[in-house]
Amino acid sequence: MAWQSPIVVHPPAADGGRRVTVRGQDVGVARSDRDLMEFLRRAGLGEADMALDDPHLVEWRGGAHVWTGP
Repeated sequence: MAWQSPIVVHPPAADGGRRVTVRGQDVGVARSDRDLMEFLRRAGLGEADMALDDPHLVEWRGGAHVWTGP
């Protein structure tokens, strides 16, 4: 089995939202870093553990920190 980051931020949808999965479980659609941080908090990560640019923690598909839409 290939190694995968525990958190995956999927490519932006047409409305700019990005689906987020944590350890393979869908946790919602984020539209900003703030949304993403809330999903991670709910998944049990402490603020000190939330390094959004750490590729060992977060895999950004379709571009890192790219939030588009209205």
